[in-house]
Order: sequence, then structure tokens, then C-alpha cells
Amino acid sequence: MTEIHPGQRVAVLADSQNLYHSAHSVYSRNIDYSAMLDKAVQERELIRAIAYVIRADSPDEESFFEALRDIGFETKIKDIKTFGDGSKKADWDVGISLDAVTLADHIDTLVLCSGDGDFSRLCSHLRHEGVRIEVMSFESSTASELKREADAFLDMGEREETFLL
Repeated sequence: MTEIHPGQRVAVLADSQNLYHSAHSVYSRNIDYSAMLDKAVQERELIRAIAYVIRADSPDEESFFEALRDIGFETKIKDIKTFGDGSKKADWDVGISLDAVTLADHIDTLVLCSGDGDFSRLCSHLRHEGVRIEVMSFESSTASELKREADAFLDMGEREETFLL
């Protein structure tokens, strides 16, 4: 796979739900999305940055979505679903995967900001298609199969002062 170079076209897909839970369960802190995007792009040509978020009707979430847009992320918002038994579900795995496959012909590198092992097959497929895969997440909550499928893995936990607020 190609190494990082200035003309490289990159897309950054951020699984905000996964990042939120990882940062809160391990560090009780929030993600610095601006620092994360800067590190993901690294002087390359940013084609698209998308943050996948869940609307749960919590206070301040609209200002969080606006802050993501101000940083440079396109936000894709999904409402949380509540089932008859009271259980709740909301995830973006299929949406992230479809966007990644759609972007593959337009990018050289995909930076996936998630530790979710469900994306390991997606990464394998994209690498087969010639896309460089970089994963940014927290080592302690990243699936080993996802790290194996990536060309590069950045442990955000090793640089708490950079990636956590």
C-alpha cells in the first residue's frame, strides 16, 4: 500500500457513537474532533469528512452537531429507536460501510475513526480494492481484527493530551 504523501486523497469517517463510548468508559472525557481531523488528514487532500451521530434528544447535542460542522465534518444524523420492550438501538455500521465503498473510487486513503470490529471485513475489502486503510481509535477498546486489517493504526489513548478534552 502507498505511504502517506501530500497529494493523497483522503476521506475521514468518524463513528461518533463508538468514539464517545470508548472515551467515556476509559477516560471519562470527550473527543477533540478538531485534533482528530487534523491528525487524520496530515497535510493530504481531504475529499470528505463525515461524522456519524445519533440524536437521542439530550441537551447540548444540537450544539455538538453544529460544532462538528464548524470543524469541517459533514454530519449524518440518525434518531435513536426505542422498541416496545424499552430497549434502544442506533448504529451507523451499514451507513458507514456504504459510504466507504461509494468513496473508494475517489480516494487513496480511508481513515476510519472507530474501534468496532464489525468494520474489519469492510477494511479487508477496501484494501483489496487498493485503498489504504488507517484506523484511529483507542487501543483498549479496538477489536484486534480491525487493527489487523488496517495499514496503519493510531492509538488515540497514547496521546490523551491531543485527542481528549
